[in-house]
Order: sequence, then C-alpha cells, then structure tokens
Amino acid sequence: MPSRERVQELISFAQQGKLQEAQREFYAEDASQQENGSAPRVGLAARLEFEQDFISQVAEIHQSRVDSFVIDGDRVAINWIFEFTSVNGHRNLINEVAYQVWQGDKIQSERFYYDPTGIQF
Repeated sequence: MPSRERVQELISFAQQGKLQEAQREFYAEDASQQENGSAPRVGLAARLEFEQDFISQVAEIHQSRVDSFVIDGDRVAINWIFEFTSVNGHRNLINEVAYQVWQGDKIQSERFYYDPTGIQF
C-alpha cells in the first residue's frame, strides 16, 4: 500500500517532466499501463517507448497539475490536468483520471480515463 508521501513524490516527478524517471522509480518492472480501452502496454521497455513517443510530440507544456487524488488501500486515483502544445502547434487540454493498483511502493497497473476527441498532435 503506498503512503501519501510516495504518491505525492510520483506526482512531483510528473510535474517536473520526469516521465521516464518516474517509470523506473515508481512502477514494477512488469507493470501495465492502458489508455482508456486500448490494449495495455506491459513492461518497462514498452512504457518507456510510449513516453518517449509522447514527449517527442510535445513542443511546450503549459500546465501539469493535480486537481485531486485519493488513496484507498492499494488503489490510487489521480485527477490530472495537462495542457500542452504539440510540435504541430495544436494546443491541448487533457483532464484525465489515472487509476492505479499498487503492490507495496510500486505501481502494478495503471489505466488512464480521458476524452481523446479533442487531442491533436
């Protein structure tokens, strides 16, 4: 079960743009991540590849903040607000919930829930 401090540390990594470092520090080696109903990415290599691809499409991050988060045993839900401009000049606002299952102090699975219709790269 993660402590409040551990979750806040994860949030701090993401807000500082340390996305790949967060993958190594906070996720189990075989952890999965899933975007809405898409197939999950499993394992560190797949997660790092996805993060690198995302980072390469972002020209500027305007905000990366947490509206709220809750911890219930080994379950964590974080409401993220991201605003960024893509390398093609499209400004995007994503309001997403990351639903996580932790084992000890590592994330075992994470699923992101957001509306993808307004996102442009």
